[in-house]
Amino acid sequence: MITIHKLISSCMGIGFLKGGGTFAALLCCVCWYFGCKYGCSNSLEITTAIAIVVIGIWSAGKVEAAWGKDSSKIVIDEAAGMCVSLLFLPLHLKYIVTAFVLFRFFDIAKPLFIRRSERLPRGWGVMADDLLAGIYTNLVVQGVILTNLL
Repeated sequence: MITIHKLISSCMGIGFLKGGGTFAALLCCVCWYFGCKYGCSNSLEITTAIAIVVIGIWSAGKVEAAWGKDSSKIVIDEAAGMCVSLLFLPLHLKYIVTAFVLFRFFDIAKPLFIRRSERLPRGWGVMADDLLAGIYTNLVVQGVILTNLL
């Protein structure tokens, strides 16, 4: 039976696709780009990211009983992590693409304490690794921008 938590956690069913995490992150990039293209403030970006994180923690925690701990069907965490990756970046395709590639790297490889964060209970563990991947991604891209490497 499909519930609101399953719809949210799977990002409206994207989590049922093979490679759902990548598709969820990619969809987030597209929505972020077009959502901000016509002007959005930093406060709207922060509010959006926080809302996705809070709803994601809540919903992921609810579906764990049915789907298991950090099921591949749960992709709201990738959307949240991608939002964090994109916070405060200039709205330019090269930065969005760089953030997407780096986020997927950090999310899959799980270096620098990312894997350890998955041990947190319930929805927190599901979301924490992707949020850390998003923070690392954002810091790297901000550094690249500051040093004019891209």
